[in-house]
Amino acid sequence: HAVHQLPGRTVARDGAEVRALVPGRVAALPREVSRLQVAGTDVAADEPGPAPDGVPALWLNPAVPMTVGKAAAQVGHGTMIAAALLHATGDDATLAAWAACDYRVAVRTAPPEVWRDLHGGTTWGDDPLHAWRRRRVVAVRDAGFTEVAPGTVTVLAQLPVGPD
Repeated sequence: HAVHQLPGRTVARDGAEVRALVPGRVAALPREVSRLQVAGTDVAADEPGPAPDGVPALWLNPAVPMTVGKAAAQVGHGTMIAAALLHATGDDATLAAWAACDYRVAVRTAPPEVWRDLHGGTTWGDDPLHAWRRRRVVAVRDAGFTEVAPGTVTVLAQLPVGPD
């Protein structure tokens, strides 16, 4: 409840609630945030089927085991990075389309061949601008404070192709 006093937005749906806070530096986190942990994530894995067309796909790295809480945090980072990139590049049409569908996303563990195709390995996977231009993909690289090694790409956020 303490974070509800901090700048951000809360969304509640179907008995679940999530709050997104204004991004900031880890070193400058308010105490209310630095003490938070994701809870209530003991859920069974499911087979959600293919990602629907027209919403961003958040692809979890198939080679990096993460707890549900870690994966949820990484997916959250992916949505924020994607939204910031859309805003920075002036892609108002894609932002408006995403808002019109309540900022829905499809979260899936990437099949290894999808991950290889989207990440690109060493050929262009470390060039964020090229990845964005070629595939409308942004990578989430972990800082390494918890479960994975620093620099590990945990999530690839793939946005639908915007208008030409």
